[in-house]
Amino acid sequence: IGVNLFRQLTEKPWLNETGSVVALRDGRTFSLSMEKLGLRVFLVVVMVLFSIMIAAYTERRVFSDWNSVPIPWLLWANTLILILSSVAMHRAWNSASRGQIDGVRVGLYAGGIFALAFLVGQLLAWRELVAAGYYATTDPANAFFFMLTAVHGIHLIGGLVAWVRTTTKVRRGYKASKIRLSVELCTIYWHFLLLIWLILLALMLLT
Repeated sequence: IGVNLFRQLTEKPWLNETGSVVALRDGRTFSLSMEKLGLRVFLVVVMVLFSIMIAAYTERRVFSDWNSVPIPWLLWANTLILILSSVAMHRAWNSASRGQIDGVRVGLYAGGIFALAFLVGQLLAWRELVAAGYYATTDPANAFFFMLTAVHGIHLIGGLVAWVRTTTKVRRGYKASKIRLSVELCTIYWHFLLLIWLILLALMLLT
């Protein structure tokens, strides 16, 4: 009786035996894995965070002390680099779906290298603005520019942590079928960060 009671107290009714999420109302199983569900919840949180910052940016710029920041030309190059990174990650995802581990390896390595190049480019853009006298503490527009690009960069660094774990599995000889989900999650996250960056860039250009 004690064993059965312990089992009932510790079981998770929202999961089935394979760890998939089930609907509590009628017991039907969702096709979404726990990892994908977790990523989607995280992306919603990140989207809310950026939405709040964008709303604050929009409201703050109407004040008279707002002086728009000139867009460094490096941001255009960085945008292209981030697009290439996202495309490379998508290639890795496609290769993983086909069981082609060589394509996964090339796509992952290229995606990571381009992502690192994007971060370096952002730092160089910051350096260019600081050299021109645009400090984060001297103007609200400057502060928002540095904040928005910094928060985006931090999230990309977080994605690189997952990228390192996935590429480590590839180096250890994992089959494509074993890392397909990890590659898919990384790719979705990369596409999401690309979308966020395009929105931020358009916002800064329009204002």
